Amino acid sequence: MFRPVHAPNHSGQTPGTFSPDSRQAWIRLVLALVIGSIGGVGMWAIVVMLPAVQAEFAATRGAVSLAFTLMMFGFGLGGVIAGKITDRFGIVPAMAISIAFLGVANVLAGLSTQLWQFVAAYFLIGLGTSATFAPLMAEASHWFERYRGLAVTIVASGNYFAGTMWPPIVNWGMQTIGWRYTHIGIGLVCVSLMTILVLVLRAQMGDDKVQDHANAPPPRVDLKLSTNTLTVLLSIASISCCVAMAMPQVHIVAYCGDLGYGVARGAEMLSLMMACGIVSRIGSGFLADKIGGIRTLLVGSLAQGFALVFYLFFDSLASLYLISAMFGLFQGGIVPSYAIIVREAMPASEAATRVGIVIFASVFGMSFGGWVSGIIFDATGSYAAAFANGVAWNALNIGIVLTLLIRSRMKSVRTGPGFAT
Repeated sequence: MFRPVHAPNHSGQTPGTFSPDSRQAWIRLVLALVIGSIGGVGMWAIVVMLPAVQAEFAATRGAVSLAFTLMMFGFGLGGVIAGKITDRFGIVPAMAISIAFLGVANVLAGLSTQLWQFVAAYFLIGLGTSATFAPLMAEASHWFERYRGLAVTIVASGNYFAGTMWPPIVNWGMQTIGWRYTHIGIGLVCVSLMTILVLVLRAQMGDDKVQDHANAPPPRVDLKLSTNTLTVLLSIASISCCVAMAMPQVHIVAYCGDLGYGVARGAEMLSLMMACGIVSRIGSGFLADKIGGIRTLLVGSLAQGFALVFYLFFDSLASLYLISAMFGLFQGGIVPSYAIIVREAMPASEAATRVGIVIFASVFGMSFGGWVSGIIFDATGSYAAAFANGVAWNALNIGIVLTLLIRSRMKSVRTGPGFAT
């Protein structure tokens, strides 16, 4: 069922009314980036604390790693829930709930006396972290029209900035006061800093906390698909690309260890991959504003597949550094492109929920991709087949994106009254 969504008449706005791409929009964007960089700690603290927690509870590495798995599940599920809250009530209530979860869950993790309590706390941490990614990306898309792609990718970069900023801080805290008090400290820092930032954001938004959704620019692209059909297609595409993406991100350290280069070299490659990913995310935003989200996603998917093929044929130390940098530059903008496509082809009133669903699919793809790559390695004794598996999943993603691109070229892009698919 196609229902009309009429574009707002910006020319008739009264003084003081928010308008896309304004100075106020950029202030909101900076606040959103900082909030995402602080709240993103939930995804990275466990990576640093894993050995210490394992030793404390005398557990296996796999048992402690379950905390990361449940955190990612909570992150994906929470994105859908927080997205629904954002669409209904605005981003501020969603962020308030996120702050509460992050504060309480980190304290619970620090006070846990058994491993299952620690793992459960990280599921709650994932729920809290979720509002700082997909819902925040969707919200930022309402603040911009001309620079929408750039805005979405800047907010998405908060996750990578968190991955750059928090690990050394967490490591210092562990060495100084131990992992338990570090968790409690993280909770206190998140509650205090994020509360201040969200209050400032609330003041910036004024009475537009929810109304911005109704007045946001209408969809630009008519794919003649229902929102549910498009959401399913984007979710399958997201799973496919993230299964492929997970192979280098999850296994590059172990791969370098197997090749005799040492895990330290693999960790350096992973850091290089992430640093290049920040550049890629912001660059893809510029590109999306020029050619649209679907074409940007296709460029990223093709480039990611290109880099994966290189992993199949080159394994010298220098080549792995180079390929890892290429992979980071190619894949960093893929996930934010889905949020851009949602805003280009779906009503603004559903954006946060739909983005949350697609990001949940990407989380599943990353989790499944990391797991199945390990299974393939165990079965074959080599990562060659695992890389080939990634290439195959990436090809499925390219096929779906090409289908969407062909449909978008068949349908005229309307710039007058808005429409929804």
